[in-house]
Amino acid sequence: MPTSVYNLFDEPWIPVRWAPHVLEDRTERVGLRNLLLRSEDIATLAIADPPAHSALLRILYALTSRVTELDEAGPGDWGARRLDIVDGGQLSRGGIDTYLAKYRHRFFVYDPVSGRPWMQDARLTEQCDADKTAGVNKLIVTRPAGNTHAWFRHGSDARPDLPTVSEAVLNLLVWHYYGPSGRCSAREVNGVKSASATAGPLRTALSYHPVGASLFETLLAGLVQPERIVRRNEDLCPWEWEELPDPDQAPPVPKGPCARLTACSQHALLLVPDELNPELVRDAYITWAYRTGRIPRDDNYLIWQTSQQNNRYPRPADSRRALWRDLDALLLKEPPGTAQPKRPRVFEYANEVSEELRVRALGFDQEGQAKDTQFVDAATPPVLGFAEEEAPATAPAVARMRQLGEMYGRRLERAVKRAWAEYTKDPKANGDTWAAEAAARYWPLAEAEFWSRFRLLDRTGQVPNAGFDQADARTAFLSLARDAYETVTASITRTQRGAKAVSNARTELFGGLRKKTASPQAR
Repeated sequence: MPTSVYNLFDEPWIPVRWAPHVLEDRTERVGLRNLLLRSEDIATLAIADPPAHSALLRILYALTSRVTELDEAGPGDWGARRLDIVDGGQLSRGGIDTYLAKYRHRFFVYDPVSGRPWMQDARLTEQCDADKTAGVNKLIVTRPAGNTHAWFRHGSDARPDLPTVSEAVLNLLVWHYYGPSGRCSAREVNGVKSASATAGPLRTALSYHPVGASLFETLLAGLVQPERIVRRNEDLCPWEWEELPDPDQAPPVPKGPCARLTACSQHALLLVPDELNPELVRDAYITWAYRTGRIPRDDNYLIWQTSQQNNRYPRPADSRRALWRDLDALLLKEPPGTAQPKRPRVFEYANEVSEELRVRALGFDQEGQAKDTQFVDAATPPVLGFAEEEAPATAPAVARMRQLGEMYGRRLERAVKRAWAEYTKDPKANGDTWAAEAAARYWPLAEAEFWSRFRLLDRTGQVPNAGFDQADARTAFLSLARDAYETVTASITRTQRGAKAVSNARTELFGGLRKKTASPQAR
């Protein structure tokens, strides 16, 4: 196969799961054209790695905006235009064909003719040392490379298993959105060689997406209304640029939602095809995209918080934290919390598509530089009908249930740590082992308790907080915390010292001993 033939619009590279009503032509993978044309027949993407799923969704949101002409606020009412598309039940074939005719030539994975392979920089063959490429083990984020520890498999840099184009392209996207900061392959531009990259725009962050009954609903629900000043000929995706940007200059500032979705990468990559089988990738260049400056970090699918230093930052992905603990930050306009969380902007518009939308959280528990810990992938039942705009009388109950679950989780941690410290008579003892065991016992049961109560809520607003009894919920979460506490501390209660430590620390489950305030006479 000639290397210029593999086009991402045509070749089947995206794994999908078909809707139950589709009985024929259920291919495991589809190209971008069939994905858009048959989005109403596809239940969801079937991508195993959450960061790749999150990254591809952003590409698909941008393409959906283009083919539906929802990439500008006008003409007319943007929300009404989107509802017309929802009522039509499918994306416009004419819109897809028009976009395809204009930009299909920019979706080749390898493009030696024009030098514009999709989401890659062909200049790297000249600007990077040919004998110091990254290798495919570095490209595929689940593989060990160099001296790093193995995640899912062992591998050899000297004789790596070559990935398919599908696998390579999905990991190319992971690098664009979640790539690390720090040392990378050297790149020489204008006579100056450097080897330091800035972290990708989604690195460490947890991304939240509305999910519909079909991929068609999911893509339309994931769109955010552009500002009135946005113009599609200025709000460009990387494959729509006339020329590649100058690496020596500051990165271009995104001028609209499509650019924010697709053009915020801080890394430059180039895939190298295998000579014998171009459907495999033999090597890869991975380096920095811009020598100076950073693209402003902004994303409509993140929960944004404020630090004590008044800096804005996205809520980080935490593989130990269940999704229900973020639910009030997704449903409420002004969720509670000292970090002043702001819900993802996408949820201001998603309910217009359907009230039965679920939420899927996708991310990568990782540090800013090289350390990657664990993927994060979680989903809720249909919850967006409980958003504050839809159920103003009921949504606060969701927040209160979350707060109660969180409160008793924190109290449980304090209690077991205090019991351990009093038992060992070491105030510096951290009791982390007990705290981890207590958390493992409490949080799964607290999650089940939350969802069982959530299902009883009345979202019609006719009966405020129907199905929610605050006192009963408090008792339920306290009972779960107390059971976990008794189980974890049981091993030391056979001694008088241990029993006393456990008894004293149990008060932390109830808020601890309140400090006595001096009376006016005493003062």
